[in-house]
Formats: sequence, structure tokens, C-alpha cells
Amino acid sequence: MVTTTVHLLRHGEVHNPDRVLYGRLPGYHLSERGHEMARVVAAALTGSGHDVVGVIASPLQRAQETAAPVSAAYGLVTASDDRLIEAGNQFEGTTVGSRPTQLANPRWWPLLRNPLRPSWGEPYREQADRVQAAVEDARAAHAGHEVVLVSHQLPIWVTRLAYEGRRLWHDPRRRECTLASLTSLHFAGDELVGIEYTEPARHLSATLSKGAWSAK
Repeated sequence: MVTTTVHLLRHGEVHNPDRVLYGRLPGYHLSERGHEMARVVAAALTGSGHDVVGVIASPLQRAQETAAPVSAAYGLVTASDDRLIEAGNQFEGTTVGSRPTQLANPRWWPLLRNPLRPSWGEPYREQADRVQAAVEDARAAHAGHEVVLVSHQLPIWVTRLAYEGRRLWHDPRRRECTLASLTSLHFAGDELVGIEYTEPARHLSATLSKGAWSAK
């Protein structure tokens, strides 16, 4: 039976000295450490003999920059897929300080009425559905090999929950999806047979760089 692996790679650390909830805003690029994280992931994949034949990324700059070293290591061209983009969020552009802006300002309170959906942005189910569709297309197009999909923390996490048959609403503090981590989906034919989580750049993500902050 044909075995295929789809790796969901979260982007590296972002340069964000103003601590903005940047969401889908343009212009947010990797920090120097973020670029190093991306290089470490590429080295980990090639060094372990992974048979990567495709790299597909969210169109956002931080995802494209994270994909670049992996594509270069395998002599590939990064493809883009809008389905891998960051979750929509109505708090986009606000900042995080000593206490969340969203809780301190009454204008935002109506958006907090249903954290299970969530009411402030793209529903978890819609995120999982679009990323799962991207995964299934990538799996079919690269059957018998491995493919890397570069996305963002929340879409990756809810997709994993969906594949595991778990509820999609969750405590954000319990997400297992650190910067530059790999959530690897292993398929035998059309059937998901295992999920593996690894952190090749763990030694770099233990502390964030000065002048950088990454929430997504």
C-alpha cells in the first residue's frame, strides 16, 4: 500500500517589536532567529532522509520565508495555497500589553460572546475544513512521498484536532504547535494511520528574540 506523509510546518519567529496581533496583515516577516529556525527545519528534514517532493505555503510572508530553505534544500519551487492562510480574526491590528486589549476595551466585548466558535473570527470548523482539503489534495498529488505544508499555529492545531476526532474548541495555552514545529500526518493509501509531532528548532524557540513576538 502506498504510504504518504504530509508535514504541517508552522512558520518561524516573526519580527514584531510592537506586539501586534498581526493575523493576515501584510509585511510581517521572520526575525533573524525565525530565519535560523527555518534553516534548522530544512537541515533536519534532509539530514534524516525525508523524501520531500513538494513544498506548499500560506501566501503570507512569514510562511513563504519559512518555506524557502526547505524548498532550496530539495531543489523545489514553493507553491502557494490560500487554504493554508492564518485564521481570520477581528482583533487583527490590536496590540497585546500587560492585559489583553480585547478584555480591557468594552467595544470588543460583543465579539467575546462565544469562545467555542469563536465569535471574534473564522470558525474553527471552517479553518479545519480548508486545511484538511489542502492536506488531502497535497497527499493525492504527492502519493508515495512526503510534502511540506507551511501554515500557522491555529489552523494547524484545529486541523490536528479534527483528524484526531477531538472537539475543536480548546484552551490556547494547551496547543502543541510551537514555532517551526512539524505536525506530520502519515497516510496508508487514503487512511490516516498516525500523527507525529516534532520540534526540530526547539533549542531556538525556548526564548523569543528581543524585538520579536509571535502569537500566530
